[in-house]
Amino acid sequence: MIVAIFIILGAIAGFGIGVIYFRASYKKRLEKAYGTIEDILEKARQEAEEIKREGETQAKDYWMKERKKFEKEAFEARKELEKTSKRLIEKEQALDKRAEQITRKEISLKQIEAELKEREKALQAKEERLDRLNEEASRKLEEIARLTRDEAKQELLQSLEQQVRYEAAQLMYRIREEAKEKAEKEAKDLVLQAVQRVATIISQENTTSIVPIPSDDLKGRIIGKEGRNIKTFESITGVEVIIDDTPEAVILSSFDPVRREKAKLTLEKLIQDGRIHPARIEEIHAQVETEFEEHLRKIGEDVTLELGLTGFHPDMLKQIGKMKFRTSYGQNLLQHSLEVAYIAGIMAGELGLPVQYARRAGLIHDIGKTADETYEGPHAVVGAQIARKLGENDLVVNAIASHHGEESPKNAIAVLVQAADAISGARPGARRESIEAYLKRIEKLEQIALAFSGVERAYALQAGREIRIIVEAQKVSDTEAFDIARQVAQKIEGEIEFPGQIKVVVIRETRAVEFAR
Repeated sequence: MIVAIFIILGAIAGFGIGVIYFRASYKKRLEKAYGTIEDILEKARQEAEEIKREGETQAKDYWMKERKKFEKEAFEARKELEKTSKRLIEKEQALDKRAEQITRKEISLKQIEAELKEREKALQAKEERLDRLNEEASRKLEEIARLTRDEAKQELLQSLEQQVRYEAAQLMYRIREEAKEKAEKEAKDLVLQAVQRVATIISQENTTSIVPIPSDDLKGRIIGKEGRNIKTFESITGVEVIIDDTPEAVILSSFDPVRREKAKLTLEKLIQDGRIHPARIEEIHAQVETEFEEHLRKIGEDVTLELGLTGFHPDMLKQIGKMKFRTSYGQNLLQHSLEVAYIAGIMAGELGLPVQYARRAGLIHDIGKTADETYEGPHAVVGAQIARKLGENDLVVNAIASHHGEESPKNAIAVLVQAADAISGARPGARRESIEAYLKRIEKLEQIALAFSGVERAYALQAGREIRIIVEAQKVSDTEAFDIARQVAQKIEGEIEFPGQIKVVVIRETRAVEFAR
């Protein structure tokens, strides 16, 4: 019985101890679970804060990027607006000048009309006077010669007819000379205005091209290990690469402008790509060779858009692009053709002729100089053949064919292209002349002038376009001064070859000096 009681008590005590141990163990696990939950929550809060910061940073970067993009678009839009505004102002000024010219012409026409009315009155007065003289002569003839009135009238009319014809011929000659002088003055004003409005760059074709690079560190990569890259580049392109102390630039040298342009495009693509090694150089150069025709067409498109011209055949656009890499006496052919197009267009506008045809003919008037070896003959005739083959208007074709006289001009546009071509090619600085030849020509001009008796000094001015001669007033009269000018001009024409014309100015001055004390 006692043992059973102890067993029962032991079981109860063991159960109590188990319950206590279980509670203690459960409490520890619960506390550990709470700690884990707080750690998880803290970690979640930290991650949330980090995500929030990253989101704010990304949002800020996106906002800054969009803002810069907007500012750039706004700047470009404002710049385009300014260009448009400038073009509108220029057009408005041109219209104002045109209106002013029309006003001047109206005033001139009114003056001519007034002069004609005065001449008409004078002729009417002369007719009345002739009628009176006719009657008086008839009476005298009847009295003296005892002629009948009809016979006297017939004889008098014959006499008067000869006199009136003579006076009419004199009047017609004077009117014709005045009209000729006025036409020449207006033509000179028209040409001068066209030249002044075309402000083109005077430049000579050189043999180098400059390729900008982001930094001077890139020069070492262009040279390559032991010069491997630069040697490969030069052998493939046929262009010499000059790398010197010029900051952030590499110079390409070649007498062939097409090779130099291809080399420039190749180097630009290599710099942009960043991979510069022999295999990549060959790959990029082959790509440029393939795309060069498209490059020429793009140049042609840009030029025609600048002139406001459309409807060119794609092959004609390529021919126009080729002109950028051709020269004539050192003058860039495309720059010369643009200048001719602008000058011809301006003169056509002043004369009321179609400006688009004048610009079109002026732009492609030298297109024959870009033809390949399959064409034969003068470049004007070849250019006309190419233009006709590529669907150009007959008016434009004739302007091309006749701009050097191989054909006769059949329209006013052809004459304007001839004049614009002469103006562009003959102005000072347009075409290349060696310094030795230039100095010899200047020296020869002065020697020719100084060889005449009575010449005191002679100066060649305006790059040899004018020779100014000062004569001794005591030895040379005014009449002799005119004769010296004529003789010097003739001698220059016979002994010197020169483009354009040379103006000879002879100055004879007499001074009387006295002092008042």
